[in-house]
Order: sequence, then C-alpha cells, then structure tokens
Amino acid sequence: MQNSAEYVCAFCGEPNTTFVDLSAGGTQSYIEDCQVCCRPNILYVSIDEETLEVEIQTEYEE
Repeated sequence: MQNSAEYVCAFCGEPNTTFVDLSAGGTQSYIEDCQVCCRPNILYVSIDEETLEVEIQTEYEE
C-alpha cells in the first residue's frame, strides 16, 4: 500500500511530494532527489500505525 506525503527539501526549502510504502514498516529512511533543485535528501519517514499519518524529516546527503 502506498500513500503520498510532503517534505521540505533540506537544500532549497521547497516542498516536494513523495510516495511512501506503508507496508515497509513504521520507520523508514531512503534518499530521494529534490524535484526542484535535484539535490539528494535523506528522508526519515515515521508512520503512525493507527492513523497511518506520515511524518518526514529531511537531512542533506553529502
């Protein structure tokens, strides 16, 4: 099952939309390029297992 969620690019500050695989567990991390500046972001995804609410924190990929 997939769900879309929004995160803010750690480099340029622009909002981005990404798809999150809800079946991959309550905490996930992966690298995704910003749709605006194309720089890589590390996404730290947390999913509330009861409400399926998704929260994403970002960090620079060096």
